[in-house]
Amino acid sequence: MTPTLVRQHLPLAGPTPRADPGARARDWSEIQERMLVPLYEAVYERLDVGPGTRLLGLGCGSGLALLAAASRGATVLTGVEPASPQRLALARERLLPREPGAGAGAGGRGGGVRLTDRLPGKAAGPGTRAYDLVTAFEPVGCRAGDADGLAVLLAAAAPLAVRGAPVVLVGWGPPERCATSSVLRVATRLADPLRTGTVRLRRARRDDLEEVAGRAGLRPDGSGRVACPFGYANVESALRGLLSTGLFDAAVMATDQAQVDKELTEALHPYRRPDGTVWMPNVFRYLIARTA
Repeated sequence: MTPTLVRQHLPLAGPTPRADPGARARDWSEIQERMLVPLYEAVYERLDVGPGTRLLGLGCGSGLALLAAASRGATVLTGVEPASPQRLALARERLLPREPGAGAGAGGRGGGVRLTDRLPGKAAGPGTRAYDLVTAFEPVGCRAGDADGLAVLLAAAAPLAVRGAPVVLVGWGPPERCATSSVLRVATRLADPLRTGTVRLRRARRDDLEEVAGRAGLRPDGSGRVACPFGYANVESALRGLLSTGLFDAAVMATDQAQVDKELTEALHPYRRPDGTVWMPNVFRYLIARTA
């Protein structure tokens, strides 16, 4: 998750192409983002997120993790989504009142919600204390260079939090426990950085999260693993969801959309069930670090 990351979604060849960024962001919001809900809930439960929590969410996507925090009573929510204005627009639809005077919004239970494409200059507005929880739920350790960008972002965000505040980082689990790893290898094999000028995927390393935390000046203070299976109604839905992550963009640029669609469909074949659904068990790892 880097501030300069461009997430593109170019879907399968069968249905109408969805090259429009807004449509791709909608695919993320409606299909893919929910796959990490077990992770959000496990982290919030461990950190006792509830009334009084002042949360800063980095890479907030279309706001589902913030919505989950609001449902637990978090009072002040700030979501930062620097990479996709389309996802940020969807987060505003989810979390902000549609009309003036329509209510406090999903995050307004005694506080407020702010959604922006850059880190706020102040923690939560004039006269308020700093954040007491920072989350970065977009998994790192898959795309070359993503850890670098996250370290920079976390270093900038840390001063906005109180001393000792938990900062949550997320990464993919061991490849042998992530069925999606075999599907992501399609992107690695087809991408050609010499032709596209884009970074390629790499295998997640065991100490990725600890390294990022250290470079951001944070102190590791515990970790955990959460099962987050990727389940889709059919292959078309799986393709749309996976492509909405942006992890296949370099492969599309290096070859073409039809080739990526074909090989991705073949890679999904072992995970198709008799009823046509697609099910890929995955494990994600989270690290809790503390601000200095």
